[in-house]
Amino acid sequence: MPTTLQNIVFPLAKDPDVLPLYADAETWTAVRGRPVRLSQNAHIDNVLSRSSARVRSGQRVSFASYFNAFPASYWQRWTVVDRVALTLRTQGPGTIIVYRSNARGVQQRVDSRRVDGSAESVFELPLTAFSDGGWYWFDLIASTDDLILESGSWNTEADPVATGKLSLGMTTYNKPDYCVATLGNIADDPALLDGIDRIFLVDQGTRQVRDEAGFDAVAERLGEKLRVIEQGNLGGSGGFARSMAETLEREHTDFLLLLDDDVEFETESALRALQFGRFSRTPVLVGGHMFDLLDKPVLHAWAEVVRPGPFMWGPSFEEQHRHDFRTRNLRQTKWMHARLDADYNGWWMCMIPKSVIAEIGLSLPAFIKWDDAEYGLRAKAAGYRTVSLPGVALWHVSWIDKDDSQDWQAFFHTRNRIVAGLLHSDRPAGGTLLQNSGRQDIKKLLNMQYYAVQLAVDGMRSVLRGPGGMHDEIATDMPQARARAADFPETRVYRAGDADTPVSRGGRALPLLDEPKGPTGLRLALFTARMLPRHWLRASNESDMQAPELEYPKLDATWWQIPHHSSVIVGSADGAGKMWYRHDRAKFRRLLRESRALTREIEKNWDRLAREYRAALPRIASVEEWKRTFEGR
Repeated sequence: MPTTLQNIVFPLAKDPDVLPLYADAETWTAVRGRPVRLSQNAHIDNVLSRSSARVRSGQRVSFASYFNAFPASYWQRWTVVDRVALTLRTQGPGTIIVYRSNARGVQQRVDSRRVDGSAESVFELPLTAFSDGGWYWFDLIASTDDLILESGSWNTEADPVATGKLSLGMTTYNKPDYCVATLGNIADDPALLDGIDRIFLVDQGTRQVRDEAGFDAVAERLGEKLRVIEQGNLGGSGGFARSMAETLEREHTDFLLLLDDDVEFETESALRALQFGRFSRTPVLVGGHMFDLLDKPVLHAWAEVVRPGPFMWGPSFEEQHRHDFRTRNLRQTKWMHARLDADYNGWWMCMIPKSVIAEIGLSLPAFIKWDDAEYGLRAKAAGYRTVSLPGVALWHVSWIDKDDSQDWQAFFHTRNRIVAGLLHSDRPAGGTLLQNSGRQDIKKLLNMQYYAVQLAVDGMRSVLRGPGGMHDEIATDMPQARARAADFPETRVYRAGDADTPVSRGGRALPLLDEPKGPTGLRLALFTARMLPRHWLRASNESDMQAPELEYPKLDATWWQIPHHSSVIVGSADGAGKMWYRHDRAKFRRLLRESRALTREIEKNWDRLAREYRAALPRIASVEEWKRTFEGR
């Protein structure tokens, strides 16, 4: 009996923006090296159901798309599947053409078949020549009448390595509407529901999910599969750690899928992740990609790594970042055909085998930031890799219009990055981690972002206190960081209609239309050498400022423009209002001294701290230690 690995699916919402992720107009050309679509054969009105679509007479549609092509190289590299069968059920006259690609993105015709009337077509396809990359896909060409794709799937006759079910771990803080919608999508998918053992909804907010309209109805549909757990706010790491601990007690669960709360969920992705995990030769973490919920064809990143020198996360190369499938499809994007390996996957969607959790422990008690990257590196050190699997994805609220490195989360950015470096960096004194982090503090000081630097200083002090306090302080770190804002007036957002909104003397700065790059190398050193003394000597403080010199839109408020001023007003990243940045010599001098002194102290004691954190990791990531935290210690 064949096992379905991946269904051909279509979006039910009549949203033309998401269609390029499912089906693609076949005809493209290139103008000045950039792909240009010549036809619009794939149209949202031709989507007939979740599994079916129409190709109009005389037209051609390709399914070389993110959600419907088959990522052959990933299945060959990581699983026991050595052959896959493409099964298509069609109605009407036309032609099916099956293609493959290689790691260089070269398209190669594999097979074709004429169809008419009601037909089932099966194509047997080997997974033997995709070691470095490549996909399978198919095109449909309608003849004298419309050709209907009634259903399709990619299947295998291989036997799975694991047969257990999937549990889902959702962590939420005051996003009950998103959670109810996600639960409804799961309840609407019988195949996914059949593969689920439990759904752990860990509610850490003050707006309870159980009180949201529609919750009772969806809870009744899910029955005993849904378990809502209410606990104090321990951040994402605390919520996901709770799901991990609960999963270890589930006899019929082999995998835990972690999901963020503010998402739209493509349920087919969960089934694909589950099947990939079941057929993997050895346990692997299966990550899902993130698309922008407010700009749906845009992909955040394909495969993310932690660069060992600066010990910083990010895409393995820049072209992956913010890829827009409207302007460059799968066939036109050569790098997308190479198999790309990841160090970790964001916990907006990541499936972890229960056996891995049992061996390496639960999440780091980090509250937020770096918990997912640290876990991926910890798993890698234990011999378990992360696969960011194409075709597995969801839509998440993007942070492109936020800057969480400047708000209360700055504490966790600094503290958790250094802790992760102490645990996993193989470079002397963490490589350039501390140097890079110190440069970020200097940039923020020159931009009069004193609150963010204060939190970075607090984060370094937390590192020096050692690993013992991470559990003790997890429930208080965030409230304390937020309370710090009262001493830093640049954190206030002036909204439209506020009577005391500051008005700049010089009006609005001219836009920087050419998107200039900041200084680098020698120019950066000279810029810093010039600006640091200027800010150190500038005799002004926040209370003396009567009006800003200029107003900058957020996009133009670059870190090399703002230091030339002593008082500016800048649009907030989310567009909600304006923020007033003012030079304060006392704060500048104090924070610069403290940042440099703490950085030197951590660097001097790096080896000792690394030994302490690495020795403590099995304990602080253990079920027993986390249970004490869940119970309020």
